Amino acid sequence: MAIMEHAYYASFGYQVTNFFAVSSRYGNPDELKHLIDTAHGHGLLVILDVVHSHASKNTMDGLNQFDGTNGCYFHDNPRGFHDLWDSRLFDYTQWEVLRFLLSNLRWYLEEYKFDGFRFDGVTSMIYHDHGLGHGFGGDYPNFFGLGVDTESITYLQLANHMMHTVHPDVVSIAEDVSGMPALCRPINEGGIGFDYRLGMAIPDKWIELLKKCKDEDWDFQELYHTMTNRRYMENTIAYAESHDQALVGDKTIAFWLMDKEMYDFMSVTSYLTPIIDRGLALHKMIRLLTHGLGGEAYMNFIGNEFGHPEWLDFPREGNNSSYHYARRQFHLADDPSLRYKFLNEFDKKMNHLEEEYGWLHAQQGYVSTKHQSDKVMVFDRAGVVFIFNFHATNSYPDYRVGVPASGKYKLVLDSDAEKFGGHKRITPGCEYTVDEMSYNDRPYSTLVYIPCRTALILAHVD
Repeated sequence: MAIMEHAYYASFGYQVTNFFAVSSRYGNPDELKHLIDTAHGHGLLVILDVVHSHASKNTMDGLNQFDGTNGCYFHDNPRGFHDLWDSRLFDYTQWEVLRFLLSNLRWYLEEYKFDGFRFDGVTSMIYHDHGLGHGFGGDYPNFFGLGVDTESITYLQLANHMMHTVHPDVVSIAEDVSGMPALCRPINEGGIGFDYRLGMAIPDKWIELLKKCKDEDWDFQELYHTMTNRRYMENTIAYAESHDQALVGDKTIAFWLMDKEMYDFMSVTSYLTPIIDRGLALHKMIRLLTHGLGGEAYMNFIGNEFGHPEWLDFPREGNNSSYHYARRQFHLADDPSLRYKFLNEFDKKMNHLEEEYGWLHAQQGYVSTKHQSDKVMVFDRAGVVFIFNFHATNSYPDYRVGVPASGKYKLVLDSDAEKFGGHKRITPGCEYTVDEMSYNDRPYSTLVYIPCRTALILAHVD
C-alpha cells in the first residue's frame, strides 16, 4: 500500500499530500530505513507503491494551489481534475513537475534504499478519459489514437530511463488494466520501459467466479483465457487476491469460499464440514493455478498465503474511526491447532518448488488439456507438469495426460497431502512411467490418478 503522507486515512495512502514524507501513522523515517535494511538482510527486495498519477486536492497541506493558482503542478483546465477520484492531475509538460516527480523517485531510491516502484493508476495516466467508460479488446486502434495521453507516456518513459540508468537493478511495475502494447518493453525498442505489469484481470476473474458461479459451473475456456491472455515478451505479475477484493465491502478468497464457518470450524479438533473441506481444497488450487500459469512473477496479497478470514478496513467515519480491522492476524497461521497452517504450508511448498524448477522464468505454460465436463486442466512449464481436477465429486484413475519428456516423472506436490489439510489419497513421492505415445499435442504421455478437487505437480526424473 502507499505510504506517502496522506491526510485522509481511508484513502489507504492514495490521496498524497506530501510526496517526500512517509506517513507518520506507521512510524518515523529512521524506522522505515531500519525495516528496509532488515528486509535486505533477509534477501528481500522492497518495492514502494508510488502515486504519480494524481494528488490530493487539499490546499492547506497538499500541492494543490501551492502558488495560489490551479496551474501550479497541475493542468489549469478540466484536464487537471479527476472527478471520480476527486483529485488533481499533474501537467507532465512542465519542467518543474518533471523535476519534482523524478527527484521524488530518486529520493526514495537513495535516501531509503527502496529497490523499485509499483506505479499506481497507470491506466488513468495514459488515456485522456482515464480508461473509464470503455473496454480494451486488445486491438491496436484501442491504444494508438487521439485518446492516448502522450505527455503522460513520455513522463513514464523518462522515469523508467532515469531509474534504470542511475540504478540498473531497479524494478518498476505498472498498474495497468488496459493491456497497452510495449508497456514492458525497453525504451530503445519504443516501449515505455517497465519491467512488469500487474495481471489485474486474474484476481478480478477469481472473485467474479466465486461470487457468481458454483465451481461446478466454471468455464474452463474462460479461465484458461484469463490466465494466459498477456502480451508476448512482456512480463506479468500474477496474483489471486488484491486489496480491492480484501477491503471492506468485499471478501477475501478464503471468506468467499468458507464465510462464517471459518469462525467455528477452522480448529483441527472440530468437524471438517463440507464447506471448510471445499474451501481449503479450492483455495490451494486457485493459488497454484495462478502461480503456475498466470505470469512471469507471483504476488501474494498479505494474509492470502494462509487464507485470512476477514477484510481490511481503515479508521473512517463509517466505522466510528475503528482500528479493529486495520490489521492482519498472523497468529492464525502459527497456531498448530488451526487449519490455517495447512494453507500456509502449501504456500511455502509452492514457492520453494518454483525456486527449484523456475517456472516463472520459463516460457508461458503449454496447456494440453482443458476438459470442461471432467473439470481437468493440464499444462507443462519449465519441464514440470501441472494437473488440476476441479470436479467436486469425480476422481479419475488412469487419466491420461500429455508430458514433454520420456522416462519417468515423480510427484513433487500434492494439494491433497495430509500436511496440507488434504485426504492423503495419493502415495507421497509416487512415480509415473512415461508411455511412448503422444497425447494432446505433447510428444509423450502417462497415466495418473487425480482425486477430486486436487492439484498435482510432476517433475521429470533424470
